[in-house]
Amino acid sequence: MKTKFIFVTGGVLSSLGKGLAAASLGALLQARGLSVTIQKLDPYINVDPGTMNPFQHGEVFVTDDGAETDLDLGHYERYLDVPMSHKNNTTSGAIYNRVIAKERHGDYLGGTVQVIPHITDEIKAKVLSLAEGDDAPDVAIIEIGGTVGDIEGLPFLEAIRQLRSDLGRDNCLNIHLTLVPYLKAAGEHKTKPTQHSVKELLSIGIQPDIILCRCEQQIPEEMKRKIALFCNVDQDAVFCSVDVENIYQVPLKFYEEGFDQKVAIMLRLPARNAHLDDWEKLVHDCATPTGKVSIAIVGKYVDLKEAYKSLHEALVHGGIANRVDVELKYVNSEEVTEKNVAENLKGCQGILVPGGFGYRGVEGKIEAIRYAREHNIPFFGICLGMQCAVIEFARNVAGMADANSEEFNPLSAHKVIYLMTEWFDFRTQAVEKRDAGSDKGGTLRLGAYPCKVQPKTKAFAAYQREMVQERHRHRYEFNNAYKDVLGEKGLVFSGTAPDESLVEIVELPNHPWFVGCQFHPEFKSRPMKAHPLFRDFIAAAKAFAKK
Repeated sequence: MKTKFIFVTGGVLSSLGKGLAAASLGALLQARGLSVTIQKLDPYINVDPGTMNPFQHGEVFVTDDGAETDLDLGHYERYLDVPMSHKNNTTSGAIYNRVIAKERHGDYLGGTVQVIPHITDEIKAKVLSLAEGDDAPDVAIIEIGGTVGDIEGLPFLEAIRQLRSDLGRDNCLNIHLTLVPYLKAAGEHKTKPTQHSVKELLSIGIQPDIILCRCEQQIPEEMKRKIALFCNVDQDAVFCSVDVENIYQVPLKFYEEGFDQKVAIMLRLPARNAHLDDWEKLVHDCATPTGKVSIAIVGKYVDLKEAYKSLHEALVHGGIANRVDVELKYVNSEEVTEKNVAENLKGCQGILVPGGFGYRGVEGKIEAIRYAREHNIPFFGICLGMQCAVIEFARNVAGMADANSEEFNPLSAHKVIYLMTEWFDFRTQAVEKRDAGSDKGGTLRLGAYPCKVQPKTKAFAAYQREMVQERHRHRYEFNNAYKDVLGEKGLVFSGTAPDESLVEIVELPNHPWFVGCQFHPEFKSRPMKAHPLFRDFIAAAKAFAKK
């Protein structure tokens, strides 16, 4: 088999940064001239995160092929600049769902279906699918979600234990990320959490090859030697993942420690130097902005910033492209009213209204959009944000006082946004019904679709080409019955489906920068290649700040 496998597990507690560590290692190996992919194995029972509450799970990242995945796939794409797909994420629910379907179909010939071997075999097949085909990567990094000791994660850990035996030590590497806390009162780091985590891993038959220590400050060499001794790894196989000001510093920090070199030696990868000029320039540009802009994100999931992870990063990318520091001000749209909108948005040079589902907080978003339009503040609306922009324009410019979305008011006389059943997309597994008795299950428009951009528009000025591909995640669309009347009032439809059946981008020509898009451009933004719309939005905010 051409592909080498690296398994990344975590211990002690969650949110240590396995996804960032895996993505950073992948970037280093890629900088050594290797092709790399990354896969996330999530232990939860949901088939995918598509129906999960953003407050619990955070952002749902959407791939080109329409898979609704964990937000870590966003890290993978941003660090590797390689598109992910349904092959790069799976869950316990998806694995059990497939095994049960096979059992119902009779594939197991009446045998007793068990966790071992049937569930573990399905997991192994999912992992090994990355190595199939002529374009199989040189290295596949597999991140196992959760922490060692979680009962739902045991089948995944058993599967990677078996893969080590199946593929051989030269083709598999186990990396364990743990917490090494620093106790200020004692004035020292503590290694017991790491020792206990490794002991838990050893109890299920997995010996880590490398220990990656998550810490607030650098660990002394003597402490590394202690961890190596008690965790049975090489003395030069203990590395630090220290807190950084900017997450894009992590690959360079790993490189300074020789992390990628150790991995290459242990997996017998080609001896090449990593070329990190682009990463060094990126970090330098992040650290040396020439200005600052403040962007208000008016949404309803602002209490959990992870719900807007890709959005946050795309705005940062736009700042890097314009050499400005982007300060993000999260505004709860439920609390925005006509009376306090000016106070909530005070001091902001740009206003962004992101996507979401449901009516909660929508009127606050519409009020923020009205304020941006009337005060010539750069505005960017995404998905629901674009729909709210259309509603606001219809109400306050076109004179349709009760204009609304069919999602929010099915009885409105002017449903400028409506549920368009003709194009229901079933390329991916159907989304579970969100409302009992509703017909919304499986009706999301998911994945990449083409968009035709009209010349002499702000959208075309950003893209500089007529046809683009963007990713979608929504079920309501602009109602074409209102295209003419809103167009006569000044709303420009600068992006549509190639056959013009669907509106993809709207904008206002007599405004410094007012653009709304039905798709999610944040999913395709990269730190070294900011998405054109985010780049131009921040450029407009920068120009507004100078005024």
